[in-house]
Amino acid sequence: MKVEQSAAGQGGRPRRVGVWLHPARAEAVEAAVAFSTAIHRYGIVCAFQAGRVVQMRALLGEGTPIETFAGPDDEDVELLVVLGGDGTILSAAEWALPRRIPLLGVNLGHVGFLAEMESSEMGELVRQVAAGDYGVERRLTLQIELADAEGQRVWNSYAINELSIEKEQRQMMIDVLVRIDGRPLSQWGCDGVLVSTPTGSTAYAFSAGGPVVWPDVEAIELVPLLAHALFARPLVLSPSSVIEVQMTPRSTAAAAIWCDGRRSVPMTAGCTVTVTRDPVDLLLARLKEQPFTTRLVKKFELPINGWRQR
Repeated sequence: MKVEQSAAGQGGRPRRVGVWLHPARAEAVEAAVAFSTAIHRYGIVCAFQAGRVVQMRALLGEGTPIETFAGPDDEDVELLVVLGGDGTILSAAEWALPRRIPLLGVNLGHVGFLAEMESSEMGELVRQVAAGDYGVERRLTLQIELADAEGQRVWNSYAINELSIEKEQRQMMIDVLVRIDGRPLSQWGCDGVLVSTPTGSTAYAFSAGGPVVWPDVEAIELVPLLAHALFARPLVLSPSSVIEVQMTPRSTAAAAIWCDGRRSVPMTAGCTVTVTRDPVDLLLARLKEQPFTTRLVKKFELPINGWRQR
């Protein structure tokens, strides 16, 4: 994890802040109206997804002008405020990650590990964004490439939380060979394999029995899913590792690759997924210093006084 000072307020152009909403929650719309109205008083323009602009203009009226994200080169948005849960943040990251724009999550969901604050803290959010009073934290991401049985690349993507390779038929296992840095590690008959970032270590990988990895630890986590093997423990690897997961030719079950549970492609026998660190980090805006231990205890409601009642 690396925290940098925000460069907000530099340059002569009007400041622009993006707002990304949960697709269905009414409270996200209410929060967007409150934020846009308040931030406009500081001379900051809000930009919305194209599908939201008509709705937001009707709610805000002419007194609060807003804009639309212009397109692939819309890099003068200094910050993207995301109103929703972790799923909404992952959705917004698809737009923000290639543009290297930091995300600031306002939690309207349940756990909200990626979120920086709750919707009840809207006043503080407006004040700090207007003042440019936020730091930027870098998070490791993964680069994913799928090659067919002949070694030809057929698909690629990225992952913020994890890559998962999962069987599609309950009654069958897939057979995979895992290589680390070109050397065979183990072959498993299993339900699947996860390759996770530290960010994703509190998500799917945690549910699958993997360890929680502090976000300032640069590492990649490998978690077999219900492998029929004596050695099938979660592994923590170097961030420079090259991880290859091949569906062996004898694997007859259908499988699929999922990146963050959002982008998917089928995987067949003989195909190989190669996972490396992506050169582009996820940028998360932070309004205040909050140690990860504090965040973990709060989000998981850990019993710091013990399980037994005195």
